[in-house]
Amino acid sequence: MSPRRRLDLNVRRAREVRHWTQEDLAARAKLHRVSLARIEAGRFVPRLTTLERIAKALGVPVTELLR
Repeated sequence: MSPRRRLDLNVRRAREVRHWTQEDLAARAKLHRVSLARIEAGRFVPRLTTLERIAKALGVPVTELLR
């Protein structure tokens, strides 16, 4: 599996484990829901700063999202 696909799946899984909608995570990470949807669908590769905001909102290290 490509690193990009792993990121997409890991973000989605971490969000779903918390029973959050995309809107919930987007609000906590201060992103637009559409941007988050594109990341989860593999259509957009986030910048490091965006990835850090997502990880912080989820309460996990960035490395966990990249595993």
